[in-house]
Amino acid sequence: MKKFTAEFIGTFTLVLFGCGAAVIAGGDIGLLGISFAFGLALIGMAYGIGHISGCHINPAVSLGAVVAGRMQIGEAVHYIIAQVAGAIAGALVLMMIASGKADYSVTANGLGQNGWGTGYLGEYAMGAAFIFELVATFLFVTVILGSTGAGAPSAMAGLAIGLALVVIHLVGINVTGVSVNPARSIGPALFAGATALSQLWLFIVAPIIGGVLAGLVFKTGLLDIDIVK
Repeated sequence: MKKFTAEFIGTFTLVLFGCGAAVIAGGDIGLLGISFAFGLALIGMAYGIGHISGCHINPAVSLGAVVAGRMQIGEAVHYIIAQVAGAIAGALVLMMIASGKADYSVTANGLGQNGWGTGYLGEYAMGAAFIFELVATFLFVTVILGSTGAGAPSAMAGLAIGLALVVIHLVGINVTGVSVNPARSIGPALFAGATALSQLWLFIVAPIIGGVLAGLVFKTGLLDIDIVK
């Protein structure tokens, strides 16, 4: 239960502070600030709960770990349940806080949900959104599996992973708002309305494919530490 509690708290934190930066402070801190909010939240949790659960806080990471042979599927299922529950709770608390402002409306102002197309940030097409989420998740999970593998400098893993998430956000916020994490997308979408829900499938499917592909790269030994040496 300690692992699952850690995954719940970690994903809750990522959604509350990452999406919260966009919803509550986005106008003041801009794209750069939002990007660092997600990355710093992840860095904090990596060092806070990493020794307990590994700080996956992302179904794509857990599934990538399964494919790479570092986790059993049964444990991954429990992780994913905890992650999704934490994301929903984080989005709910964020909505409660944001609603304390008189002119806030979840319909008009959103909840940091992901999306694409007309009316959403850079108005990128669905194909571009899918490609970005798949490739970005692949690279993100590659950083995670590589920095936490045997022979890697484990003390720096949390920093490397968090900074990778910052860079991904810097590039991708205008494309999709950046998911690379199905749980992070599910939480806000449940409260943000019909459009967010109708587009949610992409932010589940593309990151999972990306995470699985990263796991396969490590499973097949293409990035095995002995080969690198």
